[in-house]
Amino acid sequence: MIYDKLLQNLSHILLEMLKDEKYCDVTIEVGNNPYVKIFRAHMIILCYRSSYLQKILLTNKKKNDDETLSHSIKLPDILPEIFQIILKYIYSGIISLDEYEPSVIIKILIAANKLCLKELIIFLQCFLIEKRSDWMELNPSYIYRLSFENNSFTELQKYCDYLISKDPDKIFKSLDLSSTPEKLLVKLIQNDKLQMSKIQVWEYALKWGHAQNPELPSDLKNFSKKDFKTLKNSLQRCIQLIKFYNLTLEEFSDKILPYKKIFPKELYEDLSKYFSNLDKKSIKEPEPYVIKDVKEDCLKNIDSKIITFQHAELILKWINTNNSSMFTSIFSKWIYNTEDTNTTMNINTDMNTNINASTNTNMFKLLLRGTRDGFTPEKFHKICNNKSHTVTIIKVKGSNEILGGYNPNTWKSNDMYDDTKDSFIFSFKNNLDIENHILSRIKIDQLATYNGIDMGPSFSGSDLTLSNNVGRSIKITYERPIREITDDFLVEEYEVFEIIRD
Repeated sequence: MIYDKLLQNLSHILLEMLKDEKYCDVTIEVGNNPYVKIFRAHMIILCYRSSYLQKILLTNKKKNDDETLSHSIKLPDILPEIFQIILKYIYSGIISLDEYEPSVIIKILIAANKLCLKELIIFLQCFLIEKRSDWMELNPSYIYRLSFENNSFTELQKYCDYLISKDPDKIFKSLDLSSTPEKLLVKLIQNDKLQMSKIQVWEYALKWGHAQNPELPSDLKNFSKKDFKTLKNSLQRCIQLIKFYNLTLEEFSDKILPYKKIFPKELYEDLSKYFSNLDKKSIKEPEPYVIKDVKEDCLKNIDSKIITFQHAELILKWINTNNSSMFTSIFSKWIYNTEDTNTTMNINTDMNTNINASTNTNMFKLLLRGTRDGFTPEKFHKICNNKSHTVTIIKVKGSNEILGGYNPNTWKSNDMYDDTKDSFIFSFKNNLDIENHILSRIKIDQLATYNGIDMGPSFSGSDLTLSNNVGRSIKITYERPIREITDDFLVEEYEVFEIIRD
């Protein structure tokens, strides 16, 4: 209590110094014409409290008629009433915000950031979060843009991410679309908790695109080729993220077809094929290969604690390599040519030779095993970066479920997506039942894999992603979900193989 009283007395004395202009040696011109106000202050206090003002003062000196040094500063970007509040804080170290509206506190924050008042910047952000959260929830576009345009506003950035995570639908519906940054819109679209229907998301995205380009005609019939190109450029990233495959045929016809000119050609063609075949029977996936008498020999040669030779052979079939075709031919001969015992034995020997030499040694080369090398993203990138044509195999803890994915591209650590038509993800509900599987191929090529530096193997950043020993699988850019539930799961083991092509 005594120390508090001493500090209060010191603050009072310093404020009295500010009022007494007798020893002031700095003139500060604040504001723009016609609203300008002159403040006087002490150079020594300003220099030690603000690095921004210190830099100006030490490079902007001039002599008066009596040969004494004088200093002048101009701050046209700050309102006089805002600077007066900050100047009192600079002298006293105290600021009372309860009487001010949130919009005024934001102006104080922006000015404090300009003047490099680090402690005040943190205090103002915390005050807004603790005392003015209701107002910020009603103005998400403004707060998000403000926080992410200034690297110093880290607390507001964290709070914005919290709001998006907590209730993305509420934030979505309260957006001022004309001032909403693209990054905020993208974060909301990508949020797993978003309950809004996909057609509503698309309609919001369209409204946002029009709000960003108010010169566009309100009626689509009046759009020129240039207008479509403008809207396409604005919505390019959003289009890649919206789950159009979840729309109904009617929604596709009414809401997507009129805007086909703004879609990437390949994506639109895939969507057209998909919706034109909604009422047709899907083609049944080919039956997996049946490997009979050689099962035990094959198991000995597969360097995996998760999959058997049958899993590996089926995955090779999905990849559709030349080696897979070779195995098909060998197995067909071996299984069906039973008339001549000698011929059968020769082919059987041939088959085992190829299995040992090609499949297990050359085709599936083990790069990483979680229980051996570790589950961290750092270890994954150290071992697997710059490796292409890799298969990731994941064993879900507490079950017999196997998940996996194939990436023909090289893994990297650049926090960017990779484009490919050939990647796929898959699952086996029971590792002992190879026929009970799901194969899901990529639908949006541009988002096939994600090279997150803080992630392990990641397919689209959502459809199948591993980070340390926790995995996630939520359908976004691949054809089908490979799990019935979308909750995070623990990983008992995972392996990454490189497919070596002869």
